[in-house]
Amino acid sequence: MIAISTELLHEGLSTSQVTVSPDGRRIAYVVGNVVPGGPPSSVWFAPADGSAAPHPLAERVSLPRWLPSSDALVCLVGGRLSVVRLNGSVTELSPYDGWIGEILPLPGGSYALVVEDDAPEPEGVRVWNGTDGAGGDRLAVVRPGDAAPRTLTALGTRHVAAAAAREDGTLAVVSWDEPADEPGAFTARLHVVDADADTALDCGALPHAASRPVWWHDGSHWHVALIATAPPHTFGGRTVLDIVPGEAPVDLTPDAASCPTELVASGRGLAGVFANGLDSIVRELDVSSGKFTDVARTEGLASTLACGGGTLAARISDRYRPNDVFVLRDGEFARISDTRPHYREVAWGTQERLTWRAADELALDGLLLLPPGRTREDGPFPLLVLLHGGPYGRYADQLQFNSHLAPQWFADAGFAVLLPNPRGSEGRGPAFAASVLGDLGGAELGDVLAGVDALVADGTADPARLSVAGWSHGGYLAAWAAARTDRFRAAVVGAGIADWGLQSGVGELGREDAALVGSAGWDGPGQRPHDTVSPVRYAKDITAPVLILHGEDDINVPVAQATYLHRALRVHGIPHELAVYPGEGHALTGRAAQEDAMRRARDFLLRHAG
Repeated sequence: MIAISTELLHEGLSTSQVTVSPDGRRIAYVVGNVVPGGPPSSVWFAPADGSAAPHPLAERVSLPRWLPSSDALVCLVGGRLSVVRLNGSVTELSPYDGWIGEILPLPGGSYALVVEDDAPEPEGVRVWNGTDGAGGDRLAVVRPGDAAPRTLTALGTRHVAAAAAREDGTLAVVSWDEPADEPGAFTARLHVVDADADTALDCGALPHAASRPVWWHDGSHWHVALIATAPPHTFGGRTVLDIVPGEAPVDLTPDAASCPTELVASGRGLAGVFANGLDSIVRELDVSSGKFTDVARTEGLASTLACGGGTLAARISDRYRPNDVFVLRDGEFARISDTRPHYREVAWGTQERLTWRAADELALDGLLLLPPGRTREDGPFPLLVLLHGGPYGRYADQLQFNSHLAPQWFADAGFAVLLPNPRGSEGRGPAFAASVLGDLGGAELGDVLAGVDALVADGTADPARLSVAGWSHGGYLAAWAAARTDRFRAAVVGAGIADWGLQSGVGELGREDAALVGSAGWDGPGQRPHDTVSPVRYAKDITAPVLILHGEDDINVPVAQATYLHRALRVHGIPHELAVYPGEGHALTGRAAQEDAMRRARDFLLRHAG
């Protein structure tokens, strides 16, 4: 058997960017390293029917898109727009070497691209709310023989947030006033663009965070489907909106008990992946009823859904297998890729599903990991509560070995690890997700503690050896738990929020964070909801040692949050450590930073609560 190690996490390969040929016979996907620094990414090809083994076509490839002929891919190869044929030959289409964020094949051998605006900013100046219109991403077109993309003007200076092409070349574009989430995501509009004529039809405003436009046809009309935050909220659960250009949007998933994560056009109209508790469901829209019906269910996480010629493919990770490419055949997912076969020899910790009741009897779910080779009868164990981000995130029943705070890493050290999905999480519908609005850290923390109580009561967890950790919103909730209860012996706060007033003022999401907690610093003097749910306000009440981990270049949760918590803990004499990672953002992506965070967190928890 293979032991769990940092090398096991960082030296593996992973799949991404799955795409299915228009005739449904071929699947392409990108294979790359889990963390930067290894061999270059490559595009792989496989027959959808499994009649031959997958094989690589070309290296240094990203954004593979099938041509309508289904016999070649248009991609970025070494950053240049190129055609890759199934024999591995590569033909460069344009010497343009600027940034390209999306490739959309059009009829006649043309391509629509999303490119960076080339309008220069004043030297040494960065301008917001200016009138020169510089910045953001633009739509451009490359036609046969063009040396460089031609930027379209129909959208003016609006930032292109997402785009999709239908078979006749008409584009659906989601645009923002500005390229930053704050305030761009609040200003989303839908446009139908004719690239040949360089004209755009404005179809109106979209709900907050509208994204992933998909063209589909119901037999009579063209529709554009999108995923957006369920109105009227600006934070929380997602829904599927459907728009016939010129008409009002229609909600296709009202009062749903699951959450859409991805959409694609399918052979019969529209398909999508839905987070459903700990599982994922692929559904297709029944045009006659206007409702989604189940096509296939998989235990764990399905992502990167792709469709062509009626063939559906996706990446799937289940309890003990990493993300690989699967194709749907006769209602079942069949494996296409096998990027980490050695994982089948790893001594993983036992992972099981868990359910419990909150104080108000709300049914909750999550996962429990036990040390390799151990069972609950071997308890009680030291228990680590590991909290997910979001709060609109979730734990699916997938392999929990894919980040710098990897649950399997801690289980291997002897901890039982609780992975809870408290209210606010994805997978239970928009109402469940929105239930934390105005009650952040309230019933949400109560849900977590109820799960801990259940494990203590059945003898799995040792009440004297409890610890808590998390990243992003999970880091906030870990700090909050340490401040509001004395039950935990240690806490790890990764990229967490210490002060919500500071967060709405300087964080990447701004008003979105303010909407989550119910107020912002600009609302006027006096105590506000954001003060009452900020861990730094209760720093003096923390009794557990705290480890703070943060990327120095984080713009989502700026490193000032870590500094603030560090200073508060120092003033009150609370034992703690602060580790800041230069060059790292909200997620630690470099191998050195990830390995240090993994080892530092595990050593800290073993020292104080193991």
